[in-house]
Amino acid sequence: MNIFELQYAGIPIMALIVGLVQLLKISGLNKKYAAWSSVILGITSGITLFSNGDIKTGIVVGLGLGLGAVGLYSTGKNTIEDVKKE
Repeated sequence: MNIFELQYAGIPIMALIVGLVQLLKISGLNKKYAAWSSVILGITSGITLFSNGDIKTGIVVGLGLGLGAVGLYSTGKNTIEDVKKE
């Protein structure tokens, strides 16, 4: 796996994971499980898209994608809340 593949493909995948988790929450997923579902979706996409036959690499990349998606959502949510307060 080339680092540039992850750099350019990982960002849209993180946004896709955020969107999928939002759909799960609309479907009835409890909010306290949203972060776990994001990590599971990240690991799944890491294994299927970036592993190149090496499951360990896919898991590590997937953890990064899932946790990055959680951070992306959290940062956006906190920023919007702060802007609304002012």
